[in-house]
Amino acid sequence: MEKLPNSPRLAYRRLLKALQPVVGAVLLMATLTACRQEREAGPTIPGIQENVEVIRDPYGINHIYAKNEHDLFFAQGYLAARDRLFQFEIWRRQATGTVAEILGERELQRDIGTRLFAYRGDLEEDFGVYHPRGSAIIRAYTDGVNAYIEEALAHPESLPLEFRALGILPGKWTPDVVISRHQGLLGNSDEELAIGRAVAAIGEEAVKSLLWFHPKEPDLELADGIDAESLSEDILKLYNAYRKPVRFEPEDMDPGFPGSSVALENLMGNPDTPDLLTAADKPALPVSDSLSIGSNNWVVAGERTASGHPVMANDPHRRISVPSLRYMVHLVAPGWDVIGGGEPEIPGVSIGHNPHGAWGLTVFRTDGEDIYVYDTDPEDPDRYRYREGWEEMETIRESIPVKGREAEDVTLKYTRHGPVLFQDTLRNKAYAMRCAWLEPGGAPYLASLRMDQARSWEEFREACNYSHIPGENMVWADTAGNIGWQAVGIAPIRPNFSGLVPVPGDGSHEWDGYLPIVEKPHALNPDKDFIATANQNVSPPEYDRWDAVGYSWSDPFRGDRIEEVLGREKPLDLKEMQALQTDYLSLPARELTPYLQGMEFSGRAAEAREQLSGWDYRLEPESVAAAIYVAWENRIREAAHEQFVPEAAKPHIGSLQLERILQWVREPGQRFGNPSARSAFLKEAFESAVEGLEQRLGADMSQWQYGQPKLKHITIRHPLSGLLPDRRESLDLGPLPRGGNGYTPGSTGNNMNQSSGATFRLVVPVGDWDRARAMNSPGQSGDPDSPYYGNLFEAWARDQYFPLYYSRDSILKHADARMVLQPE
Repeated sequence: MEKLPNSPRLAYRRLLKALQPVVGAVLLMATLTACRQEREAGPTIPGIQENVEVIRDPYGINHIYAKNEHDLFFAQGYLAARDRLFQFEIWRRQATGTVAEILGERELQRDIGTRLFAYRGDLEEDFGVYHPRGSAIIRAYTDGVNAYIEEALAHPESLPLEFRALGILPGKWTPDVVISRHQGLLGNSDEELAIGRAVAAIGEEAVKSLLWFHPKEPDLELADGIDAESLSEDILKLYNAYRKPVRFEPEDMDPGFPGSSVALENLMGNPDTPDLLTAADKPALPVSDSLSIGSNNWVVAGERTASGHPVMANDPHRRISVPSLRYMVHLVAPGWDVIGGGEPEIPGVSIGHNPHGAWGLTVFRTDGEDIYVYDTDPEDPDRYRYREGWEEMETIRESIPVKGREAEDVTLKYTRHGPVLFQDTLRNKAYAMRCAWLEPGGAPYLASLRMDQARSWEEFREACNYSHIPGENMVWADTAGNIGWQAVGIAPIRPNFSGLVPVPGDGSHEWDGYLPIVEKPHALNPDKDFIATANQNVSPPEYDRWDAVGYSWSDPFRGDRIEEVLGREKPLDLKEMQALQTDYLSLPARELTPYLQGMEFSGRAAEAREQLSGWDYRLEPESVAAAIYVAWENRIREAAHEQFVPEAAKPHIGSLQLERILQWVREPGQRFGNPSARSAFLKEAFESAVEGLEQRLGADMSQWQYGQPKLKHITIRHPLSGLLPDRRESLDLGPLPRGGNGYTPGSTGNNMNQSSGATFRLVVPVGDWDRARAMNSPGQSGDPDSPYYGNLFEAWARDQYFPLYYSRDSILKHADARMVLQPE
């Protein structure tokens, strides 16, 4: 493995700002060299009870050594806020419905949606689901966040760039901010509405023939009174506004900030305005696949590893942004010794290891949302029909601050099922959503606090029983040699409907409680000595609780490739495990490419086919064959959508899963009619793809390498870089070449500028902890002036790893900096 260079030295100004004491204590500063040799006196912080030692390694990870649990999570909040303060502020505003306060009226719908879907149950009950001492942990964490915010507010001139550019200050956190659901993987409401509209447009059987439901076929019949007309409005407007990423416009800038006038002059009314969306927000090309989001994980027993140690590997695939979604930390205190990654605004570690075992997660499709359609009283639209009578909607009044105008007073409405999404007074209809994630314990990943202290498979599985959101495949490997898998996620039981189309709210389609999580699919020490999940259907054939488990799954290609490699006779070492996480072999390419051999081509198409002759089916950045194949695969997906999805359904069925298309290719009678028609379809798609590549890249086919700025690459744009042209070079990262696509284990999505994938990776040899390897791109810090802002980006883009030190000796040996957080 290529060794990564040491991270840049901590800049004097940034370290000075970060370590400001709250109450004027004198801060002793030294060079980083001295930091390596001698522990530094850190800030004096009200709220800490005893000294907390913090050692930062070359990759930006804080190793926190506390003498008690309170100080441990106080320090985690304090240090995470120090690294990610602007990310924390945007999270807080999203969680509290106060984005319009800084961005104006265009964000009003978001704030209404946020307040509509706020958790309004008992906070202490909610906190207690995540951990027996959840309330104390969450409150210690937010106290730590606020301690750093106090320091920052004392020196506003040193706030990170984003605050100064927007002319805003960070606000204080409250415990309810931590348990916000706004950023979770929550359910399938968009899919549900789209399928319902498609069924209304072309019929149930036609929709089933296009979409890939398995292992059994669900009921998609629309109930009486639910039709195209009743589903035509923008029913999910508030829900989708609540969930969308925050974007910034020129008018958001502080006119007094240096460079703002240049940005405004260049952007306002300019047809060549730079794209203000981050790479993460750009749509995938071709048509998007709502089931493509995913992750990989596996656990392998010692019998199948070169070292004899069990191994856990995990690479979750999420939206790519700067700063990243994940944040890594090492937490050490009595009863705690856990290292790994999670979301920075949440205490604990959601993917990692402790002294006893290692665990990871991938999405397990779990439908925790249903759209209910009501008939309303023509005389009173706030009354809805339920069973034999009328019920009144409950209401809550809120006042929402809006930049540049008076606050907006809004009325939030609720039925017995949940928040009212939309009222159609012309048709006398109302729409509400029932959300399993609004039950206590619905904050994403927080139940990982219980997993962090698990000492055995039994304790880990018991912790899983509290993991309500999101639906996940949790895998575990421990020092006793066990490997296990437990599907988690709160799962409504639907005794008489599938949950895939909107249903009446009249009482005819009710949930029958929730399936106990430990009754979801699981396994322990299987005969094949490994367990792997990649968002495909991994439920055992005998499993029968389809009234509580979904019917829609990701394409199987990543999972099948991982199974193929792990199932080999030769034991795998850690480097081979890392290679599998970044593996670019495409199973669809291996299946589709041979069809070209029996076809007649001329000109450039013939030359392109020759490039695929003898190709190893790997989508490597330097490969011309990979560029040709991916262009063909994309064109196949586009052409299948154009040809087989009826016009009336195209607005609702935005994509077809590649596995579904390959089923038609394998059995051409299903769609094409005969093998000749199938060959003509594939041939036309190939010729079209080659023509498109020539138009984009020129006539010299030797220059058609896959990984290049015009094809597969990564550029991460800071949310404000389009507004700050003078700082764009320091804010944005890339471009760098990439390989793979959304169907390879090294998943890089199906668009040219990679917008999703595994920026966080972990490979852990259980019990041999210091040999664990990790990655967290682009860096630990969200502050553009920090040396840890983008220091891991190039190594990640080249599929490299860094050592994840765990033992204190190793951590001290490689320390970048040491300090002590001191009580007041």
